Amino acid sequence: MSVPVWGPVHGDVVDLLADHPADVPAVVDHLTKLQDMLVRLPPLADSNPLADFNRLYLVITECVLDGLYDGRFADPVFLSRLDVEFATRYFDALRLWTESSPNTPAAWRCLFERMSGPDARPLPSAAAGVNAHINFDLPFALVTTFDHLESEPVDASEQHRDYLEINAIFAQKIPSLRRGYLDRWQLIIDMLNGDFDDWYQGELVEYTRDVAWRNAQKIWRCRHDEHAREIELKRLDETAAAFGRLLLSPLGALLQ
Repeated sequence: MSVPVWGPVHGDVVDLLADHPADVPAVVDHLTKLQDMLVRLPPLADSNPLADFNRLYLVITECVLDGLYDGRFADPVFLSRLDVEFATRYFDALRLWTESSPNTPAAWRCLFERMSGPDARPLPSAAAGVNAHINFDLPFALVTTFDHLESEPVDASEQHRDYLEINAIFAQKIPSLRRGYLDRWQLIIDMLNGDFDDWYQGELVEYTRDVAWRNAQKIWRCRHDEHAREIELKRLDETAAAFGRLLLSPLGALLQ
């Protein structure tokens, strides 16, 4: 008899993933409940690799929700739909992993596999999750969103400006989030580096999200060609998986 993927919280995770969140408040609710479940799993050196990413994702999504309530975005319908489509791909990957499906994206599998060891440090784990979600999930979430809204990804449009506004949220939250993943000795080095690490991480997120936008435009042009779309899916999955494995390697940990 196989051991449940999620151990003592397997049933709770299965129930949570049984349906998709319909709006941004529901996404926050799903992420919050999932975080509560993940931290109840048997710990690996006091850290759960997926919980490290999920915590970051939850904080950013809460900020997006606050922005929607505060009128921060020019096209809240677009951004709300994108947030839901984006989260759906994450939850779908979790559902496939829960079912032990061979169709689990490789970009996510390299992080999910660390749930039972070998151990991964918090910052590389969070970075690997961000990599999978932005480099693999985001381009397809953008295409699905624009298709649903009968629009298209155009540079300098209201939707593009709202998309770039998320970079500002990352820039605001990265310093405190990143330091929350560091050990005491790493915090000392971080202090000696001044603002450089914060600037570097912000630039990296901005660059990565720009690449995701460009990939979405490429996929958009071939969205009705199933073969071409499948090629792009495989390409982005393999690329994100390779980078994710690097981030989770000893070399990747040193680079962060």
